[in-house]
Amino acid sequence: QVQLVESGGGSVQAGGSLRLDCSVSGRTYTTRFMGWFRQAPGKQREFVAYVTWSGTNFAYADSVKDRFTISSDNSKNTIHLQMNRLKPEDTAVYYCAVSSLGYGSWWPKDYDDWGQGTHVTVSS
Repeated sequence: QVQLVESGGGSVQAGGSLRLDCSVSGRTYTTRFMGWFRQAPGKQREFVAYVTWSGTNFAYADSVKDRFTISSDNSKNTIHLQMNRLKPEDTAVYYCAVSSLGYGSWWPKDYDDWGQGTHVTVSS
């Protein structure tokens, strides 16, 4: 019973940057990890990054490592994904999600609630 709303998506040229934001509300006391996933047309949803609610533990997919940064802001109940040096293959709908698991996960099925998604398009 957590509500998430993403924002910040848009269209950029390769090499550019975007910051995605996710507002979290509801029963956040059950949340231990927050993640970002993405899904391109015709492809399965894939893991991008996760962070603990405390912001002390992180993980990134190899495809975005050293380019994307995930962070959380407990005081504002928000999750952020700073995306730098964007590539055309980063084009997808990006989703934020939360999990009540006691450990981080790369698998979408381990997340309990999802946002509606925000579109990111990177042109070459």
